[in-house]
Amino acid sequence: MTQRYGKTLKSWPVWASMGIIVVVLLVFGTLRASGPSTQAERVDAIAQRLACPTCDGESIYVSRAPAAEAIRNEVARQVAAGQNTDSEIVAYIEDRFPGSLLLPRADGVDSLVWILPVVVLVLGFGGLALAFRKWRDEAEAQATDADVALVAESLNENTSAERSGLVDD
Repeated sequence: MTQRYGKTLKSWPVWASMGIIVVVLLVFGTLRASGPSTQAERVDAIAQRLACPTCDGESIYVSRAPAAEAIRNEVARQVAAGQNTDSEIVAYIEDRFPGSLLLPRADGVDSLVWILPVVVLVLGFGGLALAFRKWRDEAEAQATDADVALVAESLNENTSAERSGLVDD
């Protein structure tokens, strides 16, 4: 009991420091500047989210194909007009060119692409933690009187069998 209590006292600073790190990272993530500030940065940010319809795995930001140039010009036109948000511009392009998103949306069923790996990872770590705890608890288990008697009986049977010559070495 005292050994387990000592381990608990030694592990709480680790958990406290991990909690502090998580809070600091969350605060940093919420306070940092979000989104582009100029029209050119906005066009670039949108272009990096859209796939080139004629290229394999390239964004329209990188591609110099005529189709990518046309989409990039349309994005620049809509940004300059200032009437649509970035999401509305992306939705407009995606309506014209289905499958043009490089990253799946973060809402609806598409959000499962982002959520499921995290859930699987957390459940996997939780399962491992439970398995390790179970194995540790089993390792700390003491033999009962019935276990000791069973081992003694088995040893006696093996010893008597060896003496009578029934067991080959």
